[in-house]
Amino acid sequence: MNPRRKSRFKLVIFVVLGIAIASGLMLYALRQNIDLFYTPSEVIQGKDNNPNQKPEVGQRIRVGGMVVEGTVVRDPKSLKVRFDLNDIGPAITVEYEGILPDLFREGQGIVAQGVLTQSAVLSATEVLAKHDENYVPPELGEKMQKVHKPMGIKAADLKGESARDRQEKEGAK
Repeated sequence: MNPRRKSRFKLVIFVVLGIAIASGLMLYALRQNIDLFYTPSEVIQGKDNNPNQKPEVGQRIRVGGMVVEGTVVRDPKSLKVRFDLNDIGPAITVEYEGILPDLFREGQGIVAQGVLTQSAVLSATEVLAKHDENYVPPELGEKMQKVHKPMGIKAADLKGESARDRQEKEGAK
């Protein structure tokens, strides 16, 4: 190989290696910002009941389910709240410090976003409550319908349309 080709080859290898390292670092940095959605059963048992697909302790996730009645415990001296969240299977415990949404209550469907601190405990940084008693977030409805037994929820509710939405549509006609 002549010297000119050798220097070009080294330059090409150096550029390709630099791009590969930059891409790897960028993907690693973005990995920390990804929030994966789970149901409480998937947190405990893994997606599709596969224990290899369970979220790891310390992983940032979103969990959607229903607040179990009788499990909401509020600290009278602070804004700390602890409650259980389930779908059809096992429940997980959610710990949250802050002001809960106005629509938050027992038996209500919510989505909690935070970090898994133990295998069944989520330290939430954000709690989102649904806007209507018949509304189920579309991604939660699809997962609950796919993974678990039907819960008697209407197909329109699983698509994100609430009873209030249907009433408004009928009233507008």
